[in-house]
Formats: sequence, structure tokens, C-alpha cells
Amino acid sequence: MPETVFAYLEAHRETYLQELTEFLRIPSISALAAHHKDVLAAADWLVERIRRAGFPSVTRSETGGSPVVLARYGEDPHKPTVLIYGHYDVQPVDPLEAWHHPPFSPTVVNDLLYARGASDDKGQLFMQLIAAEAWIQTAGEVPVNFRLLFEGEEEIGSGHLERFIKEHQEDLRGDFAVISDTPMFDHESPAICYGLRGLAALQIQVSGPFQDLHSGVYGGTVANPAHVLAHLIDTLHDDTGRVAVAHFYDGVDELSPSERRTLAALPFDETQWLADLGVERLVGEQDFTPLERTWARPTLEVNGMWSGFIGEGRKTIIPHRADAKITCRLVPHQDPHNVLSAVKAHLEAHCPPGVHLSVDLGEASPATLTPLQHPAVRAAAQAIKQVFGTDPVYIRMGGSIPVVVTLQDVLKTPTILLGFALPNENFHAPNEHFHLANFYRGAKTLAALWAEVSQHG
Repeated sequence: MPETVFAYLEAHRETYLQELTEFLRIPSISALAAHHKDVLAAADWLVERIRRAGFPSVTRSETGGSPVVLARYGEDPHKPTVLIYGHYDVQPVDPLEAWHHPPFSPTVVNDLLYARGASDDKGQLFMQLIAAEAWIQTAGEVPVNFRLLFEGEEEIGSGHLERFIKEHQEDLRGDFAVISDTPMFDHESPAICYGLRGLAALQIQVSGPFQDLHSGVYGGTVANPAHVLAHLIDTLHDDTGRVAVAHFYDGVDELSPSERRTLAALPFDETQWLADLGVERLVGEQDFTPLERTWARPTLEVNGMWSGFIGEGRKTIIPHRADAKITCRLVPHQDPHNVLSAVKAHLEAHCPPGVHLSVDLGEASPATLTPLQHPAVRAAAQAIKQVFGTDPVYIRMGGSIPVVVTLQDVLKTPTILLGFALPNENFHAPNEHFHLANFYRGAKTLAALWAEVSQHG
């Protein structure tokens, strides 16, 4: 590992913070049409910054949605080729009043950088870019060929990305991919993530009368869609927290005894977790630990439900409709389409007469696992030890990153999930932040990884 690479990263710390702050000021919220121009501006910012990093080939490619930014460096067939993925779009910021600092006015307090996208994923994407830049700008011999793939629709399901990857396979093919969009286990435990849950989404609507009705005139004679929706949601779980949908658990990949022992050995503090979350007790399947439930067991959650009058004061009505959004997190060997079909059949079977139920099926992607014996995993472990002075822990994640499935299925590319955020940095929530110490250590670790990869073949 050339010391000049680490020295370059150290010498540019303040510059990198200023540039990251500039990037974070762009409100690239992909979920809101009003911010489409901001999403485009973030893509343009990246194109220019990648060029300055020294990449000779950088393009902003249209997809029918948000642009994909592609870049290439190195064409040596004797070197490993690594595909680096990240996303430049961010989540909405509501509730705005809960933020201590304006979400698009990046603010540093006690070495924490507060801003929407600080850790998910602009900060970690930029960390990947500067790690590559340090090699390009200082080393006579860069140890790998770089391929960059940065998208602007991850937070809304990456709807255009799979087709784009299929159409650009030769531009993207590599020996493995690296994604920094996951956390460390805790502040002292850098982690290699080897498993992600899949996702299956649906939206349901219960409709009754042709309009809202006066509850005094019609109450007691007309089925109330809000009541029916609450009933349907209540049928989805039994009293122990297990999903009560027939065939929901078909194909579930059970944890092996050795993996359960590995997870049990992690320094998980349930009391502290409860305190951090502000809840009094945990729920869920009783035969599994909290880490097992969040990483390696399937779940079904209501993400939102709405109906009727919710404004100030009182309006005595029977609402004419009620809606809910539901997502299921899935584990290896569950078929997401079969899960959606099973949930839909369950809802239809439990819907009482007097209302109409419609179920719209949404995205469906399976879970993924990366083999721990892959040479890039061993290289990542060595890079972590070099920078952090400790061995990594190996974790799964309860979330989903759609592109991992696409890279696996289309490009046959294994993926290393090597992130340096912390679990309590409020991704998707108010006051998102990134520990700057981990931003800089993460950049060094990624820079070290490229040297380790060349040695591991």
C-alpha cells in the first residue's frame, strides 16, 4: 500500500469535507417530482467531480427516469476489475420540524456531519470516489480497473436500473462489486455485510359508499372502510408476532447452528437498543433473537395507513375509503412474487362483505447472500484490519439494495457490502448524520482494499 495514497487522503481532508458539503446541499429527493431538477443537478455535479478525480471516461446516461452516471478507469486485462456502486438520490425530509439543522444546510457538530444524505448514501458514495482518486492522482500503477455506477433512483426502488444494466453489460462487467451503503455493527466494530433481505411491496384500498357519509345518519348500517382496513391488518399476524399468512414462510432459509452462534457472539446490547429506540420492549417471533429477527427472518410491516378526516377539530363521518401500504422483508429462498400472491389471497379471504377491496402489487426482489470465502471478502478483511487495527465482524442487514440482485443475476458479479456509517445515524429519518472519523477511515480502508485485491488475485 503506497504511503503516498494515505498521505493524499490526509492532505485533502478539509477539501473533501467542503466538497461533500456542496454535494449534500443539492436536495436530490427522487420521490418528489418537484425535486427532479435537483436530482439532475446532483448527477451533473458527480460527472464534473469524477472528471476532476482523473477518470478519462465519464458519461451521464439517460434511463427514462433519473440519469445513471458511468465512469471507467483502466483497461488492463491482467488486473482485477471492480465495479463501484452508489446512489446520489436521497429520502424526503419530513417531518421537517424534527430536524435540529436544516436538512440541506450541512452542519458539523462534534465531528458529526448533519444533512439528508450524509450517510445514505452521498457521504459513502463520495468516500468511494476519493479512495479511487487518491490512487489515480498519486500512484504510478493503480492496482485495479475501476468501473463506477452511480444512480439516482435507489430510494424509489431503482425502477430503471435493471434494464440499464442489461443494456450496458460490457461496460459494467467486473470481477466483483463494492457497495458502501451499509453500516458498521457499532463504533468499534467495522463490518462486512454478507446478506440482505429481499422486498415485496403492495398497496391496498378498501372502498365503501360513493362518498363520505354522515355518521349519525348512516352509522350502524354501512360498513366502515376504516374499520375493515384495521380488521384486515390485524389478521396479518398472530398473537406471537408471527405472520399469519398461509405459505408466507415457504422456502425460508433457516439459520444454521454455526451462524446462530456467530450472531449470538456479536456485542449486541438489548437494553441500550431499547433506550436508543425509545421503546419499553421488543416484539416478534419468540424463538429468535433480535438480530436474527431483523437480519435473517422474514417480516410483514404496515408502512402507512390513512382514511377519513384527520384535520383539526371534529368531522363525524363514515369515510368512503381507507388505504394502506405494506412491505415484506424476505430471506433467501423465498419467492417474492409468491409472497405477494399469498398476502393478496389472505386479504381477499378475510375481507367482509359490504366493501370493495383492491390490492395493487408492487416491487418484488429476492434476498441475497455473498459467499464469505470469496477472495474479495478476504481482501476487505485485511484492509479493515490495516486501517482500524481490528478484524471485521460479519453481519447481515435487514434492508434491501435492489441493485445487488441485478448484479448477481445479470452480471454474475458477487458484491461486497462495505459501509462505514453507524446504525444510529438516522438514515431515512430526521437528523441524519455521518461520523466524519468513519468517513475518513472508510476512505482509507477502501484505498487499502484496492491494494489487497491485487494481492489476493
